Amino acid sequence: MLKIAKELLINEEIKHKEIRVVDSDGGQLGILSLKEAMRIADEKNLDLVEIAPQAQPPVCKIMDYGKYRFDRAKREKETRKNQKVVSIKEVRLTPSIDVGDLETKVRQAKKFIAAGDKVKVSLRFRGRELAHTDVGAPLLDKFAAYFEGEATVEKQAKMEGRSMVMFLTPKQ
Repeated sequence: MLKIAKELLINEEIKHKEIRVVDSDGGQLGILSLKEAMRIADEKNLDLVEIAPQAQPPVCKIMDYGKYRFDRAKREKETRKNQKVVSIKEVRLTPSIDVGDLETKVRQAKKFIAAGDKVKVSLRFRGRELAHTDVGAPLLDKFAAYFEGEATVEKQAKMEGRSMVMFLTPKQ
């Protein structure tokens, strides 16, 4: 069963003396005592559900609570089904990468883009390479040039600690 964030108070769980009652059609019945509202709900074979406990007086609606919960769970399930989870895949490069290795990394990143994932391209600098971070931006620009028409650069190359990072996203 789906877990619903906050359960509403129904029927005998409601403890207020006076409540504002809304009919199952959406019409106002006015401010009634709890006993009177329960009697009206029982006559219609429906439940009395507290929908706005913070209001003065609290608002309760006469409805079929089981049907309401079913419809709400169905809507939540539908929204989860329509969500697309975008994962971020990472491709790591070094400043001294050769053409063949770069093309291998590009092919791998193209697979990720084709699958609809974002790609984080990180260029790691180690040791003396940190003195030559100016090599990084042109290398990442060259990497991004391979994706002309397939992906867009979401976030330009930027130094983050010992790495220069760039993000690519697939085009719609």
